[in-house]
Amino acid sequence: MKYLIWVLLSVFLVSCSDDDYVAIENTLLTVEVPDNFPDLAYDIEANPPTQLGFELGKKLFYDGKLSSNGFISCGFCHEQSSAFTHHGHQFSHGVDDMEGTRNTPTIANMAFFNEFAWDGATSHLDLFPIIPITNEVEMGETMTGVINKLIADNEYQQQFENAFEEGSVNAENFLKALSQFMVMMISSNSKYDKYVRNEEGGELTETELYGLQVFQQKCSTCHATDLFADGSFRNNGLPPNVQLNDFGRAEVSGSDNDNYKFKVPSLRNVALTAPYMHDGRFGSLESVLNFYTNGMVDSETLDDSLRTEEGIGIALNDEEKEGLLAFFEILTDETFINDERFSEY
Repeated sequence: MKYLIWVLLSVFLVSCSDDDYVAIENTLLTVEVPDNFPDLAYDIEANPPTQLGFELGKKLFYDGKLSSNGFISCGFCHEQSSAFTHHGHQFSHGVDDMEGTRNTPTIANMAFFNEFAWDGATSHLDLFPIIPITNEVEMGETMTGVINKLIADNEYQQQFENAFEEGSVNAENFLKALSQFMVMMISSNSKYDKYVRNEEGGELTETELYGLQVFQQKCSTCHATDLFADGSFRNNGLPPNVQLNDFGRAEVSGSDNDNYKFKVPSLRNVALTAPYMHDGRFGSLESVLNFYTNGMVDSETLDDSLRTEEGIGIALNDEEKEGLLAFFEILTDETFINDERFSEY
């Protein structure tokens, strides 16, 4: 592991009554960057995670106060058991049982990326929560509304004061606390990770090894590095959903060259995160592989990596598909999905 460690210690004097004060220690946390991972993209020095900041971020993540009806929390759509996606739901569900138009992406390993959401609507992790909070069919709230509710809560007032040197309950500290929680959410302990780091428990079967080879040959251009995503936006040949009319990245960039391009999702824990694609149209990984073999459609913005002399798509026979499915299973990180640091209870 590569460690990013701060040894400073913040101490706050918290008033329990008019005359009594209790010292509250706010220790800085260690961020462990796995040896097989790239460096963090998040500027950790600008918002170093602390124990109390992390705990505040966790409480906010699971609090329905962030939504207009007081029920929909971040954790409502980002469930730990499914690697912080909304397993089984094609689209994100929000206030008044309304549905969004895109599948809920994972928020694991967010600190290693520079752009967020399927269309890259924000380029800073601190700003990412604003998107679902203010989306009228997701959390349906305003930032002003959220902050006012937190200001009216004495317990939150105290927690903000403990977590930050200038402990006001404001949008900046609110977003920093959520980021501190998400920055610590690193998934890196799958069977695959143990294999590449030559650790105990990383022995692969013949089928798993074959699947790894197939993946490296036919999938790793887009699902690059051990994050299994390169942070890019690509058109993978998915036939547009005419009911949604979702142009993807082009809705942010305004460029026709970005039509139908979406952020390449990470494959970590992919066996747990069905359904798949930005619109959740595929219920199984078998269906995804079949799509890449014979379901793609051509267009002006189709990614060049998916073009061959024979046409478009990825040629996969049954044996290769079997190997890939076995490989996808070894990307599951049981430690991460059971880590009590990130659980609601």
